[in-house]
Amino acid sequence: MASENDLEKVAHQKLVHLTTMGRRSGKPHTVEIWFALRDGKVYLSHEGKETDWMKNIKKDRQVSFMIGGENFEGNARYLDDGTGEAWTGKVALYEKYYGKATREVIEDWFSLSRLLVVEIS
Repeated sequence: MASENDLEKVAHQKLVHLTTMGRRSGKPHTVEIWFALRDGKVYLSHEGKETDWMKNIKKDRQVSFMIGGENFEGNARYLDDGTGEAWTGKVALYEKYYGKATREVIEDWFSLSRLLVVEIS
């Protein structure tokens, strides 16, 4: 499995292939989503209704993911809005895909989103 140093090398990639374990089926469930890396952590977000991959994480935090052909494993968890860690994730994601912005713009962008973080194991 790849290390945190390998994660830094693929941080510029646009997408992550995140695999969770199906909470009912027990089968792997893979999605392709945007991500951002900050301080060795992978930040993810989703706007709107909670999806299957998110529900799967609530049952089993262990995930695997592939970025730029490198495979990683980690533990995912939801972030509570209003925390410093959630703000770090919002800034990392927004700046990666859209560039710098004011706090007001970033908070508005994520107003309907849930944030998650993955820490590699």
